[in-house]
Amino acid sequence: MENSSSNSIRFLLNDLLYKIDFSDNKSQIKPTTTLLNFLRTQTNLKSVKEGCAEGDCGACTVVMGETEHNEIHYTPVNSCLIFLPMINGKQIITTEYLSEKKDDKQILHPIQSALAETYGTQCGYCTPGILMTMFAIYKNYSDPDEKTIKKLLSGNLCRCTGYLPMLEAVRKSSKNREDKFSQKEKATIEILKNIKNHSTISIKQNSYSYHIPCSLNDALDIYNNNPEAIIINGATDTAIRQTKNNEKLFNIIDISHIEELKYFRKDNDNYYIGAGLCIQKLLGFLKDTITSLYDTLEYFGSWQIRNLATIGGNVSTASPIGDTLPVLISLKSSVKLKNITKERIINIEDFIIDYRKTSLKKDELLTEVIIPKTPDNNIIKSYKVSKRKELDISTVSTCFNLSLGANNVINEIIITYGGMAKIPCRAKSTEKFLTGKKWCKENIKEAGKILFNEFEPISDARAEAMTRKIICRNLLTKFWSENQN
Repeated sequence: MENSSSNSIRFLLNDLLYKIDFSDNKSQIKPTTTLLNFLRTQTNLKSVKEGCAEGDCGACTVVMGETEHNEIHYTPVNSCLIFLPMINGKQIITTEYLSEKKDDKQILHPIQSALAETYGTQCGYCTPGILMTMFAIYKNYSDPDEKTIKKLLSGNLCRCTGYLPMLEAVRKSSKNREDKFSQKEKATIEILKNIKNHSTISIKQNSYSYHIPCSLNDALDIYNNNPEAIIINGATDTAIRQTKNNEKLFNIIDISHIEELKYFRKDNDNYYIGAGLCIQKLLGFLKDTITSLYDTLEYFGSWQIRNLATIGGNVSTASPIGDTLPVLISLKSSVKLKNITKERIINIEDFIIDYRKTSLKKDELLTEVIIPKTPDNNIIKSYKVSKRKELDISTVSTCFNLSLGANNVINEIIITYGGMAKIPCRAKSTEKFLTGKKWCKENIKEAGKILFNEFEPISDARAEAMTRKIICRNLLTKFWSENQN
């Protein structure tokens, strides 16, 4: 393992260089202190608010700046889900820094002026978070259309103003992306390059242990010696254990800084996705390659969540309602698991073994998702049913992978559901009934009867068991109705 650095992290907070030293065992700042709590208790930057503490409302949104190809990439993130060590070597921008003072006058940023001119704020509680998302749109999109703006703002809830003034404010301000940040970008890049760590950080403070490996080998070495550690990448799932359940997370290995896990590759047979690639960047690769996965991930969380969450994390949680799993199972995907001495590749169906349990061994990390290329004439479609379209957990999700032969006979069909059992699983009895039969209304109707009784789902806050069974059956009918020859 490379030499570990000290107990400290460094980052740029607006235009001030911060260093946090965790060596003080009496300090109120812990390795698992969230960025939100740090900003509100340790600085005078209190525009950032806590609403839900789980990444749903967007009141805690800040923008994170990272160097990429000699540019700064600005992404909105939920500060309530970010542990302080995760921001090492990055810039954090809050609402207070958007405006600037010139000739004793406070000059608003273009997005602030636009929001004021369109009367886009009332009580103001959610406004700072909304402004930060608008700022990120300003820096990343030139003249976006209404659909794009709505999707990007879906992670910010406003309960009193309404969204039309906000949409208008983004339209008014987003045609010119020049501002004080672009003027200072070269200087900011140099600062970030100078403070970025190229060696593993190992933080020790009382009972807390927080490791940030910079390479996969370092991560595997640390994990081999700390098999009880919690592995995080974006921490969008793990952080909630602390923010909502008050759980103490004493031993963490944070693999979010490992660049070698952030890739999308392909060859003649497969697509290969690094487990550390965030969902937002993954979307950019999927639109023209794996459209069924793109359709699912397009409505995965919010922009803020997608900037942190990774495909490896979503798979590893083994949630029965995880968005990626029904699609990956229907596509016959596999995962690569690696420890310090060897690696193995297993089918994703064998990887998920029980509710929230996987076949990962204590010293293994999931490093790659492998998706076979399917024949061009296969019909593949995924669906997600939820109470609202944006930023919601699925009630039932599914993916169909259909291969038709001569005379419209079904050569093969794979039907996978999430939300119908304790793990995402295939409707194998229904698949068996349909295989070899014609793709026609009569057979689909009979298959629906089998499918209706194939699962025994639970009732919970999202739906009654009977509702889920009906949705499950109806999604098969929907798939057939949309894909008749």
